[in-house]
Amino acid sequence: MGNYQLSGYTAIVTGGTRGIGRATAKQLATCGANVLITSRKAEAAEAAAAELNAEVHDWASASGAAGTSAGGSFGTIIGVAGHAGDADAATTICNRAAEEFGSLDILVNNAGTNPAFGPVHQQSPEVIQKVFAINAAAPAIWAGAAVAAGLGNARQGAIVNVSSIGALTMEDHIGIYNASKAALVHLTKQMARELAPNIRVNAISPGVVRTKLSEALWKENEAAVNAITPLARIGEPEDIAEAITFLAVPNSSWITGANLVIDGGQLVGGN
Repeated sequence: MGNYQLSGYTAIVTGGTRGIGRATAKQLATCGANVLITSRKAEAAEAAAAELNAEVHDWASASGAAGTSAGGSFGTIIGVAGHAGDADAATTICNRAAEEFGSLDILVNNAGTNPAFGPVHQQSPEVIQKVFAINAAAPAIWAGAAVAAGLGNARQGAIVNVSSIGALTMEDHIGIYNASKAALVHLTKQMARELAPNIRVNAISPGVVRTKLSEALWKENEAAVNAITPLARIGEPEDIAEAITFLAVPNSSWITGANLVIDGGQLVGGN
C-alpha cells in the first residue's frame, strides 16, 4: 500500500463499505487521497469509514510512514449514504467531495448487484431492470454527476468501472449479471472516447474474488475454483484494489478505454 502519490486528490468509491470497494478506499487513502465511500445506509458508511481511518493510521505507524505515504500525507475517509441508483444522491455526493476537499479527481464505480439467478429467459422484468440499473446505468449516472462537479478540472481525472470476467464469457445461471457487466465495458469505452483528454475512463474485470457478492461461486467449493485457476487461488479484494489504484493514478496517464482483467488466469485456464 501507499506506493503512489495522491496527496491533494479526492476520490469517490461507490459501495465502499466492504469487499473490493473497502479495500480500494483504504489503498487510495494510504496513497494520500481523501476518499468518500458510499453505502445505502449512513450508519454502515460511517462505521466503515471510522474503521478504515483507524486501519490507515495503524498501517502508517506499522510501516514507519509517520503520517506520510510516498512522500505525502495519507488521506481521510468519509462515509456517506447514497444508493448507487439514485441520481440525486450522485449529484449531492460528487458536489460535496469537490466542495469539501477542493477538487474531485477519481471516481470508482464499484457498487453492483446480482439478484438474478437462473436462465435469462426465466428472469422477471423487474429483476432484469434492477440489475442493469445498478450495474450499467448507475456508473454512467455517477460519471455525469462527477463531470458536472468538476472531475478533470483541476488535473486529469480518472473513472474506474468495476466489471467482471463474466462480461467476457458465457456462464450458467448468471447470464443477466454478465450481460450487465458486458454493457458496462462497452459504456466504459464509449465514455473514454467522449471524455478524453481531460478524463480517462477504464474498466477492471475481476475473476472470482473473496467477497460477499461472489461467495456463491467460491464459499462451498474454493478448492475446486483454485484447481482451475492457473495461479492456484481465488482473488482477494486487495488484489483488485491494487489494480484499480493503478488505473486511477497519474502513472497510467496514457491508458484510457481499457478493460484490465485481474483473474489469476481463470479465463485462460478454466475448463
